[in-house]
Amino acid sequence: MSTGELADTHHWQEPPNFRYRQRMTITVDLATLGHRIRHFRTARGLTLGALGAQVGAAPSQLSLIENGKREPRLSLLTDIAARLGIEVADLLVDEAPDRRSRLELEVARLQAGQLYASLGLPTVKPTSGTPDETLAALVGLHEELQRRARLAIATPEEARRANNQLRDVLQAENNYLGFIEDLAEETVAKTGHTGGALTHREVTVMAEQLGFKLVYVDDLPHSARSVTDLANGRIYLPPASIPGGHGLRSMALQAMAHRLLGHERPDDYADFLRQRLEINYFAAACLMPQRDAVAFLQRAKADRDLSIEDFRDSFGTTHESAALRFTNLATQHLGIRMHFLRVGDDGALQKGYENDGLPLPTDATGAIEGQLVCRNWSARTAFTHTNRTTEFYQYTDTPAGTFWCATQTGSTDSGGFSITVGVPFDEAKWFRGRETTVRAVSRCPDESCCRRPAADLEARWGGNAWPSARLHAHILAPLPSGSFPGVDDSEVYAFLDQHATSD
Repeated sequence: MSTGELADTHHWQEPPNFRYRQRMTITVDLATLGHRIRHFRTARGLTLGALGAQVGAAPSQLSLIENGKREPRLSLLTDIAARLGIEVADLLVDEAPDRRSRLELEVARLQAGQLYASLGLPTVKPTSGTPDETLAALVGLHEELQRRARLAIATPEEARRANNQLRDVLQAENNYLGFIEDLAEETVAKTGHTGGALTHREVTVMAEQLGFKLVYVDDLPHSARSVTDLANGRIYLPPASIPGGHGLRSMALQAMAHRLLGHERPDDYADFLRQRLEINYFAAACLMPQRDAVAFLQRAKADRDLSIEDFRDSFGTTHESAALRFTNLATQHLGIRMHFLRVGDDGALQKGYENDGLPLPTDATGAIEGQLVCRNWSARTAFTHTNRTTEFYQYTDTPAGTFWCATQTGSTDSGGFSITVGVPFDEAKWFRGRETTVRAVSRCPDESCCRRPAADLEARWGGNAWPSARLHAHILAPLPSGSFPGVDDSEVYAFLDQHATSD
């Protein structure tokens, strides 16, 4: 792609408040331009010398232009178009002029990619004597190579790196994505929603406005939470839901978000993670609309009575969804810096976010997922309390300062978990539960804090214990493969085919 005087013909502008999407600029493709010039020149029976004489350019200069090696001045391009009896716009169309040109361009494009370069093979340069069938075979081989690469298993290191980068960008944005907030507000308003929790009926109306029908089935593919039939305008969802109906509403909204956000098939694992984050954000922004949610939280802050429990109940969502939504709005609209943790009953951090300086545990790559949090944090001490029906409050002194936290525990078929929302000591004044007298000390990452056994226990049992470790399945399992990681394409296609013919 050229970046010269022809490069400013079209530009794609990134949406506001959406800086984590890479800025893209669409420019004139010199290779395509060259093929179009050659196509029109040969169609008029002109040689390079004949055309060069008419436009005042050497044949060698025109040859470089036709081979995409040089960008023509706009004045020269205008003269070429005039001599060929066409408009300049006819040359700037970003489309191969014929099948032969399309094959040559595709071979060149595919061979210029990193995937082919990584093979260390020489490039094939088509000549006038190369049969079209040979070029078609090369294109087919390249496309199959790319297809298999897309299906390849991402390494854990690649996934961690992608997740780390995404987390860093969100932290810089205070976990607030204005573009999605605006899109959600506009989409919800079109349903006639006037306030409060988003209803099932309003979600159904939203789908209909997008040209989709929500269909509830009991035979969804095991690897998919929902399936969208783009050909027939259907979104298939499971019939069951968690209490309050939040699950079905959220899944439907996530499926619609892919369409509203213009998602294409993910190019890599990083793209997959970004898309997943975006659809989750959109669903939360619809279920807890910014205007109503901010008004609710601002009133609670004014009363010094902020509570995730109340926020959750007001909009009919899960505790975790309310806590995550709070991270979107707390800094942007309330001026509160904070942290969020989801921790398993084994002490491993499953999700985490902070912009308040809480030192989250990390591995050598900077990843936080799977790392053990301090035993003295409320995210773990909450599991030791008998009454888990309400939030547990605690102050914790750390090397980075004192933090106040509110923790709620829960359980799934795979085990227990805790959801924690916390703030620095000075911000605790806005929250219910700030009067707690529960206080703990954490010196982590100093191993003497909670990771080394007590000296008397070490003396008694050191060398006399031989536990058999319970290995978590995910440690050795490869990351999910497929066009959409973790989804069985053959199962999904068979499901769609069955319902397309039976419904």
